[in-house]
Amino acid sequence: MTGTDTGVGKTVVSAALLRRFGSLGMRYWKPIQTGTQQDDDTAEVRRLSACDADSILNVGVRLPLPVSPHLAAKLDGSLIDIESITAVAEAQPGGEGWIVEGAGGVLVPLNEEDLLIDLIRRLELPTLIVSRSTLGTINHTLLTIEALGHRAIPIAGVVMVGALNTENRLAIERYGRVRVVGELPVLNPLTVETLGRWADAVLDPDGGLAEILTGA
Repeated sequence: MTGTDTGVGKTVVSAALLRRFGSLGMRYWKPIQTGTQQDDDTAEVRRLSACDADSILNVGVRLPLPVSPHLAAKLDGSLIDIESITAVAEAQPGGEGWIVEGAGGVLVPLNEEDLLIDLIRRLELPTLIVSRSTLGTINHTLLTIEALGHRAIPIAGVVMVGALNTENRLAIERYGRVRVVGELPVLNPLTVETLGRWADAVLDPDGGLAEILTGA
């Protein structure tokens, strides 16, 4: 999973996916997380999805400062190596579906040479795009779609986060030639119960996303 921007709602959507599809054997993993001094996205996914510990893979790059991964690593005196991250994925048992949350957008740099999209391509997973519903989202989402398409990375769909905007959804579907598989409004309060009700009622209404995620 990737986003069109940082803070767009990837972690909440990850929890909704795990809540909705956890019974199908899906597991969650965030390979790279920055800003751990302030937030723990993995813990938040576990809280909002109410999943058990076995549904979470909590290993990977963990960096304290809330900045771009390449800079967070540099300030930490370390280096993000996508080969090491890929090795973690390859060491996992087969037969499981994965919800892998990226860090920021697809062109976020990880080191001096690699972008997040290079890691996405190495992991060979279809990518769900999380976008905002507000003004500017058409351009940001279409640019993300174009970047993924340029590298022949399959797109599983789009989840839009924020106030419902039918015109923006229709434009993304038309010009991006993708499906919007969910529109997540701002939930107040954001709890296990409110997110679960949305996921069960609205997320992936035609079942196409479930087939992609599980490889069915």
